[in-house]
Amino acid sequence: MPEWIIAMFLIGVLLSAGDMAKIFLEARRSRREAAVYDNHPQKLQMEHYADSFRVLAESFYQMPSKSVMPETGRVDKILEKEQQEVCSRCAKASWCWEQYGNLTRERCQELLQTIADGDEDEISRAKGEWNASCLNGSRFLELFWNRYQQERQTALWSGRVAESRRVVAEQLSEVAGIMDRAACDLYSLNSLPDELSEKICRQMKKNGAFVQKIWLQERPKEHLQIYMTVKAGRHCRITLRQTAELIGSLCGIPMVAVRDGAQVLSGEYQTVLFQEDVKFQVLYGVGRITKEQESISGDNYSVLCENGQFVLCLSDGMGSGIEANRESETVVELFEQFLRAGFPRIMAARMINSMLLLQPKEGMFSTFDVASINLYTGVCSFLKGGASPTFLRRDTWVEVVESTSLAAGLVSQTDFDTTTKKLYDGDYLVMMTDGVLDALPGDRTEQMKQLLLEVKNSEPREFARELLERVLRLGGCRARDDMTVLVARIWKK
Repeated sequence: MPEWIIAMFLIGVLLSAGDMAKIFLEARRSRREAAVYDNHPQKLQMEHYADSFRVLAESFYQMPSKSVMPETGRVDKILEKEQQEVCSRCAKASWCWEQYGNLTRERCQELLQTIADGDEDEISRAKGEWNASCLNGSRFLELFWNRYQQERQTALWSGRVAESRRVVAEQLSEVAGIMDRAACDLYSLNSLPDELSEKICRQMKKNGAFVQKIWLQERPKEHLQIYMTVKAGRHCRITLRQTAELIGSLCGIPMVAVRDGAQVLSGEYQTVLFQEDVKFQVLYGVGRITKEQESISGDNYSVLCENGQFVLCLSDGMGSGIEANRESETVVELFEQFLRAGFPRIMAARMINSMLLLQPKEGMFSTFDVASINLYTGVCSFLKGGASPTFLRRDTWVEVVESTSLAAGLVSQTDFDTTTKKLYDGDYLVMMTDGVLDALPGDRTEQMKQLLLEVKNSEPREFARELLERVLRLGGCRARDDMTVLVARIWKK
């Protein structure tokens, strides 16, 4: 089934790339053309592609669901074959299958259940009782069990195929969502108002830089973003920070440059994103302890700041050691990659869940804990899959964000827990893996709330370390599981 997913993604990517290439080669629309471009044939075509993927996904959802044990009808067919091959010449055949047929079938079902449970004493007892009443008991049981095992294996494979279909359906649904989002984003770039554009170009020229093009990114629920293609002239040493300040002064909004690498304009044309400056800033720190007798922790974390969002991701792999580390590392790396590509958090989480389900190794799953802080508003969005509670230490009290959902990779349609909380200047956000809480005696949540209020260090990294030291003391100074604490503190700029 993985080939299906790869094929579907390639189709989606190729179709999207083809449309994007055509669009970017064309002149950008002006504000007066907005109504025309809302119904642009290429935009509508991408939306049709998305609808097609949704229909295909729905067809996968409607296929038969999995069945691990053989159905009752299949067991009856096995019994019919037994009658023909073993019982047809038996003197007691009419007595077993005609006069007491229902009782015989019930006894067969009970015998199957006893063998499936695996209790050797019960199996010996049940076989003994069967042989005592059946003239061909040994041969009947041998053939009956072998046929049942074959049917059960068929049912298991059918279940695996059905599970893969559901996963493919989820992937197709997510691809449809991606294409819808791409269709909107491709046409959200507009030319800057002529008057403002001319002012920026004149001011940049005074500073020895030359502007080729300026675009305005229009997204209703997001903050101001301006793309500018610019280069520095001879002897010009203007920095991106100075350019952002210049644009901000003309727009009346504080602006910052969003770019990795060199912070000085070069002599070649380059396109730089400038966006509205955030109102909050965050510092984070981590404390980690590896489980006793293990050389590597099964926990992993990631911290990412993109597009005004400060995102913390923490994952606890199944078990401990190298395998657990690989599982949680895969989850964290994929999530970070999806976010950098512009995927919504819930979509990224669902795709990672699908990936874990399709792994050839059985039982690969990891907890999934994400906190995303909007640096413009201070609102934190939580997304949890089988994760431990997150704690918010306010001024003199502690708030708890809990989860009841399953870890990623357990079931095909996981409902991740989501909620939002407002953070204020000086608040601490504390995320942790289950090894930390499990080390506490008694009411663990209340104990943790009390410990958080007792921590004296204000710097996030030292805060995390002090908290771990206090937990270890209460837990007898033993690390029975991997323990990771991720702490973030928010300040108003």
